[in-house]
Amino acid sequence: MREVAHGVFLVEHAYTNCYLIVDEGAVTIVDAGYPSTWQIVCRTLETIGLRVSDVVAVLLTHGHFDHVGFAQRLQSQLAIPVWVHAADRWLAAHPYRYQPQRNRFLYALRHPRSAPVLSRMVVAGALRVRGVDATATFEAGPLDVPGSPVAVPTPGHTDGHCAFHLPDRGVLITGDALVTLDPYTGRRGPRMVAPAATADLDHNRRSLDRLGVLDAELLLPGHGDPWPHGCASAVRLAHHASYD
Repeated sequence: MREVAHGVFLVEHAYTNCYLIVDEGAVTIVDAGYPSTWQIVCRTLETIGLRVSDVVAVLLTHGHFDHVGFAQRLQSQLAIPVWVHAADRWLAAHPYRYQPQRNRFLYALRHPRSAPVLSRMVVAGALRVRGVDATATFEAGPLDVPGSPVAVPTPGHTDGHCAFHLPDRGVLITGDALVTLDPYTGRRGPRMVAPAATADLDHNRRSLDRLGVLDAELLLPGHGDPWPHGCASAVRLAHHASYD
């Protein structure tokens, strides 16, 4: 755990990131990792002097299993609302039922550097995620949750993928529209996720341009290290990355 911007905490688990946005003692969680990630989030809240009862909402950048993680537990046991873009509501409820451009199992065999990443994900519970029937959906614009993140639709990785902009903090949470570690190749640096887990790479590429014009110096991806050099440079590098 580390504070990466004012009131924004990164929790990294099994090469997958979730974020806590703290605003006057209330917390929004962005993405829910794996089932076992919840214990790390609980310890993080305790470390920064907060409690589980301070969590007001869970936002999902998209509905894949490695971002849905513990969301159903928070909704059913603690009555914490879970938000997702309307186009990904079905996927969040069925987080394994998606069709990428290429077979993800064969793709991983072609990229052996992905093996340690994917193995850690499995140990963390990647094969045991329960889907969640989202409490609320959104389209685009500011959301009424702590931190007032602005939803920026970035379809391509999934149909309803969204980034979240925190303009007052100079932060953009990019989810898997733009990452700095691709779990399916092991490659690092700003890039899209490989077609082994992306629904439409060309659509994702067009979405990158929506991010490139935003005013944010710090990009916080779904996988990999934060990128502190601004949106434009990250998008430029992602456009020129290899996706074989």
